[in-house]
Amino acid sequence: MLCQKCHERQATVHLKKIISGEETEYHLCEQCATEQGDFIAQAMQAFDFNHLLSGLLNMEAAPGYPAQAPAALRCDVCGMTYQQFTQVGRFGCPHCYESFASRLDPLLRRIQSSTSHTGKVPRRAGEQVKRRRHLEQLRKQLNHAVATEQYEEAARLRDEIRQLEQMSEN
Repeated sequence: MLCQKCHERQATVHLKKIISGEETEYHLCEQCATEQGDFIAQAMQAFDFNHLLSGLLNMEAAPGYPAQAPAALRCDVCGMTYQQFTQVGRFGCPHCYESFASRLDPLLRRIQSSTSHTGKVPRRAGEQVKRRRHLEQLRKQLNHAVATEQYEEAARLRDEIRQLEQMSEN
């Protein structure tokens, strides 16, 4: 769809304004939307993803955050600082995940209530995938129970694992 104002560039800003029940739609390219200078430009600035992400990442006063100053956090591999990450919104390398883990874990827990990604399960293979994930979780619990010398719990978990494995074979 072409921009409604210049009719040259692709429309990337789509805005629907409803005032007193009257609906008006705008389809503008980014340049024309910025030149508009009124409500549309304000809306574009208000919903800038990098500013949103930066606001989420700079939650130093929130409970559960470590006392280490974010300016002191730096990736050992690429040299990116935590402060640079909050401004850019992207990591410099895969090692940054480990370097900034003390800051990311509380953030991920707040945003998605977990630090591990579970993803979607296909409908056709759903039961099989759920059963496999459940078995993996039980095995982790079994290893933890053995490590902490909770042998009764370990025996219960072992029996449950065996029963689920027998069900999946049949």
